[in-house]
Amino acid sequence: MRRVVTGHTTQGRSIVVSDGPPPRTHQFVGWPGFVSSLGWATEASDPASRTGEDATDKVESLIPEPGGTRLILLTLPPDSSMASPDFDGATYGAEQATHSPGLAETFEADGMHLTPTIDYVFVVKGEVYLRLDDGEEALLQAGDVLVQNATHHGWSNRSDQPAELACVLIGAVTDR
Repeated sequence: MRRVVTGHTTQGRSIVVSDGPPPRTHQFVGWPGFVSSLGWATEASDPASRTGEDATDKVESLIPEPGGTRLILLTLPPDSSMASPDFDGATYGAEQATHSPGLAETFEADGMHLTPTIDYVFVVKGEVYLRLDDGEEALLQAGDVLVQNATHHGWSNRSDQPAELACVLIGAVTDR
């Protein structure tokens, strides 16, 4: 995934300050094909960076505080890949804890999770099922967008191709 970041010169002119892969990207060993990138992050207390300063290296939690944001880019392999001898659940779990701090702790054994965020999830490539409580599901395909309002949810890729998602998490105060 290519990330282009803009900023301003000291004279106030717009420029590209960064062009390349997000620096905080991890290709998981425990689940081959699963890739997670922190594409950008803002904190509610910080003004928009006119210089394009990248704060992703300073992020301690992928769950933003109210008013903060995270851009998370995911490649989800097919669910069937978890049956492969290359899949190692223990290694994958340890990698999640290391590379997805704050978010990893919200996951239940079946992949369902709940975060205090409003998420805009764009399906860039492939298809994925959104799983909700009581067995409700919605099939999302390339070009679809999901507005996820701090609900208990999970993902399932039942196809034979990876799905790519771009997720904007906005920290929120929830009533739950």
